[in-house]
Amino acid sequence: MKTIFISIPWFTPAFKAGGPVQSIANMVQELNEGYLFYIYCSNEDLDGLLIDVTGTNEWLWFNDYTMVWYARKESRGQGLMREIKKIKPDYLYMVGIYSWQFTIVPLYFTKVQKKIVSVRGMLHPGALGEKALKKKIFLKLMQWMQFQKKAVFHVTDAREREHVTSLLGATAKVYEAGNFPRRLQAFELPKKYAGSLRLISIALLSPMKNILLVLQALQQCRAELLYDIYGPVKEPYYWAECLEQIKLLPSNVTVQYHREVLPQEVAGKLAHAQVFILPSKSENFGHSIYEALSAGLPVITSGFTPWNGLEQELAGLNVETTVEKVGEAIKFFAAMDDEAFLEWRLGATTYAEGRLDTNKLKEAYAEMFDS
Repeated sequence: MKTIFISIPWFTPAFKAGGPVQSIANMVQELNEGYLFYIYCSNEDLDGLLIDVTGTNEWLWFNDYTMVWYARKESRGQGLMREIKKIKPDYLYMVGIYSWQFTIVPLYFTKVQKKIVSVRGMLHPGALGEKALKKKIFLKLMQWMQFQKKAVFHVTDAREREHVTSLLGATAKVYEAGNFPRRLQAFELPKKYAGSLRLISIALLSPMKNILLVLQALQQCRAELLYDIYGPVKEPYYWAECLEQIKLLPSNVTVQYHREVLPQEVAGKLAHAQVFILPSKSENFGHSIYEALSAGLPVITSGFTPWNGLEQELAGLNVETTVEKVGEAIKFFAAMDDEAFLEWRLGATTYAEGRLDTNKLKEAYAEMFDS
């Protein structure tokens, strides 16, 4: 039995931080043999609001082989170090790079022989472009402190491996193990009429997700369009720009913002849409993209996610992140009738099924945790 201590800023029922929370929740559900997990996180969500849990500053059962400690703000750093010392885990697994409390403190100030830093897309060039100066200074400091010699690194694909080695050097030890996705069941969608389209996005509202680009592209469309946006506002200034763009849209386009959606509500929201759109600047995984595909929604996204080659399999379109190209993709699906659209629905579910190999994923994690 391997004991793995996971340090992560947010964990379910927190959900506003998006992908990393979902990734870890899925991981500790799937790795159900030979592991004992201790997850140490804050008792807040991304926006600082307290989450609804039965207790804080104590270990609570999440499943039969996972316990969670929701740490109160005033005692997080000390509590983290104390619990690691008490549990003496085989592995310390830190999710993310930039957190002082949840990565830097345990990395440099705790005694665990085997430490893993899960990069979670934070070294992708698109991600580094956001708040670039701060991140550049941080990474320079980490290089000076020989970050790459303090831990091994977990990446989810070959592309992310290159990001790690290019920034931290070829001596950085890297393990590659993909994310465990949550697969949804395909369901009946609203009938597709030529000249109309129901679009949906589920994402953190920040420049990384490119929602403003979608709104700008809608300006050039003449079909009857309904666009539903779900997600917490991460960058208020960016959402303010989106709201201004919505005011400029023609009468044939209706945009509805519904704030965040709980993970268990995602399937119900997708059931009212026809095409999922998210032309992200970068995605480490893109759980919402995979969930949409598995539910039978073709996807419009960029080439900066793991979900490429969509058009060849009639699963969606990978587009350049320009107003013109996103607009063309929207028009392409809007022009379809129901018969043609059903082919793309089938293509989406087939694409999702073909990229899910749970046994292979478990083998990759076994290599990382058992080495």
